[in-house]
Amino acid sequence: MSAPVSELRAEAPSRRPQESGGTGAMLRLNRRQVVGGELAEVFAFFKSPHNLEAITPPWLGFRVLDATDREVREGTRITYRLRLHGIPVRWQSRITEYVENERFADEQLVGPYQYWYHRHLFRAVPGGVEITDAVEYRMPFGALGRLVHAAFVRRQLAQIFDYRTRVIAEQFSARG
Repeated sequence: MSAPVSELRAEAPSRRPQESGGTGAMLRLNRRQVVGGELAEVFAFFKSPHNLEAITPPWLGFRVLDATDREVREGTRITYRLRLHGIPVRWQSRITEYVENERFADEQLVGPYQYWYHRHLFRAVPGGVEITDAVEYRMPFGALGRLVHAAFVRRQLAQIFDYRTRVIAEQFSARG
């Protein structure tokens, strides 16, 4: 399997119509990895909201509290609890895009970011399935938020997605 590719950068705000307003720079995190398995099997794992707990680092204390559907589909709402630096945080998201065996996206409704939009993309490739995480987000609190991002959040997101990459690779190499 190929090594994961990672990118984290600040850009001009996107023009996504459903995006909430804000004045800070739009930040992006992109991760791509290839895992073993069939497309339908890999996608099925990700469309279960409770599998998020398995791919989230234990130090976040992440728990799914409620999901309106057993499997994600457009309109599904999911409520989570996690801890950021020991502070309990409640997060609620809604699935805003869904195409079976191809993609889905979750948008933060309530949570720590001013804006968070996470697209999960899947495609069959020789030797397995390519999984791409494409996240657009904006920090709250203007200049203070940018400082916190530079000091902590950028590194923490990289650690979270590094953990996800390892666990997902283990999950699908064990099945393959």
